[in-house]
Amino acid sequence: MTIKVGDKLPKATFMHFTAEGPAPVTGDELFQGKTVALFAVPGAFTPTCSAKHLPGFKAHAAELKAKGIDTIACVSVNDVFVMKAWGKDQGIEDEVLMLADGNGDFTKAIGLELDGSKFGMGGRSQRYSLIAKDGVVTQLNVEEGGEFKVSSADYLLEHL
Repeated sequence: MTIKVGDKLPKATFMHFTAEGPAPVTGDELFQGKTVALFAVPGAFTPTCSAKHLPGFKAHAAELKAKGIDTIACVSVNDVFVMKAWGKDQGIEDEVLMLADGNGDFTKAIGLELDGSKFGMGGRSQRYSLIAKDGVVTQLNVEEGGEFKVSSADYLLEHL
């Protein structure tokens, strides 16, 4: 079943890179008591993700935070080392929290998995953005296959 507005996000553990190395971050740590803009990409270093999706959230981070967003997080079904390298490549500092959903557990739990096998990518995430307040989805924007319209930072800002 695909997650929808009004649903509570499922229990999850992501990996992120800290000064000490890879570390887990639970969904409770990420979402509890906060308003979070979470966006997912099919893959780090892929064309649309690198040219538009992540850069848009970096560019609009201050505007999103001015509208009440506590944390902006990017999640992908990639490993933590790839997410760290992609963040570094994109000049991400503390504007966006780079989260690895390495096994796709969170992605599967919210019903937004994508079969990228025909591109040699295996199981991935659909492209989407959402707003969660205290772990409850208040806005969900899932792209249709191959599009980049409703999951952008611009679209999210317009609908806050």
